Amino acid sequence: MQLFKKPTTFDFMSKRTMAVTFSALLILISIGSLATRGLNFGLDFTGGTLIELGYSHPVDLTIVRSTLESSGFPEAVAQHFGTTKDILVRIAPQEGKSNADISTKVMTALRSVEEDEVEMRRVEFVGPQVGEELTNDGGLAMIYALIGILIYVGFRFEYRFAIGSVAALVHDVVITLGAFSLFQLSFDLTVLAAILAVIGYSLNDTIVVFDRIRENFRKMRKGTSVDIVNASLNQTL
Repeated sequence: MQLFKKPTTFDFMSKRTMAVTFSALLILISIGSLATRGLNFGLDFTGGTLIELGYSHPVDLTIVRSTLESSGFPEAVAQHFGTTKDILVRIAPQEGKSNADISTKVMTALRSVEEDEVEMRRVEFVGPQVGEELTNDGGLAMIYALIGILIYVGFRFEYRFAIGSVAALVHDVVITLGAFSLFQLSFDLTVLAAILAVIGYSLNDTIVVFDRIRENFRKMRKGTSVDIVNASLNQTL
């Protein structure tokens, strides 16, 4: 499916210096933020308390979050679980407080708003060792994905294309992680799955463009590299 019905003649390569400078700036900011601030790992990676709650009526997550925040849980994560009547609350580890203390405080806070219309269905504790294992496995998953992509593109095209494709993937992943680090957004397993999806979409777009560039290098033998890349990018729109 093409984005434009008529052939386009955008001069992408004339803006390459500005694009490279902008990308390099974003990468430097991302690396700097990752090195100094790191990622704000969620409960999946850090461990903590997981509480499943049931309401007798659909509940507004905004009210639950504000109640938890005012009760001393500013970083608590609340989300619907199954239906709008079921809530899953995730709370990071708190020094000096047991799992039972945290769950009791949460129930007291929520019942002060909803009285007896909320019940606690289960409480689980995710240990830090499990979180560390998930962190290591998630990092290895991304590394293995990049290595596999390098090998695949190397066989499908040429190794100069493979290096370019991996560079593009690293560019996309580093900037995405940098945004999570810079704004201290919660990084959990859902986000990790999204990062792997970013790798997949980036690879797909890269292969489409590189395949067109390779074909045009054979067809447009008298054209310059800039003209061939421009034509290839316009043809993929």
